[in-house]
Amino acid sequence: MERNVLSGALLGLGVAAFVDETIFHQLLHWHHFYDKSTTAAGLVSDGIFHAASWFATVAALFLLADLRRRRAFAARRWWGGQLAAAGAFQLYDGTVQHKLLRLHQIRYHVDVAPYDWAWNVVAVVLLAAGATLLIRARRVAT
Repeated sequence: MERNVLSGALLGLGVAAFVDETIFHQLLHWHHFYDKSTTAAGLVSDGIFHAASWFATVAALFLLADLRRRRAFAARRWWGGQLAAAGAFQLYDGTVQHKLLRLHQIRYHVDVAPYDWAWNVVAVVLLAAGATLLIRARRVAT
C-alpha cells in the first residue's frame, strides 16, 4: 500500500476508534468494547482498544512526517485513505462487532434500530467519500 494511503488509513482508524471510545464508551457510558463479562473486563477492553487507536495514530503521524520531509505528501490519497479506513472501521464495528459477534451494542435498553442505521449509514458515507478520493487520485496520477 502506498505510504500516503497507509498514513491516512492508520490515522482514519485511530481517529474513528478514538471518537468511538471517547464519546460512546467514556462520556456517554453506552457500552464497552467487550460487554459479555464484568464491568472491570469491559474497562480493560476499553483500555486496550484505546491504546491500539493511539498506536495507529502515532504510526500515522510518523509516516506523515516522513512523507512531508521527503516532499512526497499527496493530500487526495492521504484524505482518501483516512476517510475510507474510518468508514471501514465503523462499518466493521456496526456489522461484525455489534451484530455478528455481539461484543457490544451501541446502546442497551432502547430500540437500537435507529442507532444502528445512523451508525452504518455514516460508515458507508465515509467509506464512499474515501473511495471516491482514492479513485480520483489514481485517475490524476495516470
